[in-house]
Amino acid sequence: MQTKYLIWGALALLVVWIISGINTIPTLEEKVNASWAQVENQYQRRMDLIPNLVNTVKGYAAHEHSTLTDVIQARANATKVTITPETVNDPEAFKKYEQAQGQLSSALSHLMMVSEKYPDLKADQNFLALQSQLEGTENRISVARRDYILVVQEYNTRIRTFPGLLFAGMYGAKPKANFTATEGADKAPAVNF
Repeated sequence: MQTKYLIWGALALLVVWIISGINTIPTLEEKVNASWAQVENQYQRRMDLIPNLVNTVKGYAAHEHSTLTDVIQARANATKVTITPETVNDPEAFKKYEQAQGQLSSALSHLMMVSEKYPDLKADQNFLALQSQLEGTENRISVARRDYILVVQEYNTRIRTFPGLLFAGMYGAKPKANFTATEGADKAPAVNF
């Protein structure tokens, strides 16, 4: 009677072992696929994000440059025209003086509006944010690749070792290719402004 229970117990353990082994290979294969999808997801994030960030920084830097250039030019124009007692009596010269001062006032008011809206000019902060996003994006890609490498290692180890190799044959499981960098990937991409 006790032998009968031992046999049933051994068969039950064998069935559990077989079921768990059968499920392990597809589960690991799905982890490999999901992990690679995450690597591709991070590549896509980089392709979507970086050009937009670079264009935003370029645009804001150009806006600041334009605003400051307008003020400097208007100031230079305003100082070119000097007012003398004769200028007051010469309507044409006085009009030029007023126009130069008006241009300076307009440029300064635009600068003041920008200054009120943005208490300090922000291009340097945008460049720092871009740098941070570039670093963060590359770190995310690196983490996703590392995770993929670890999952592939687990999968390949499972299908090449006992008892996984018994079940790998049932599925026709073959080792997965590990991540390899493309040629030239050891050189950082250039970001041009």
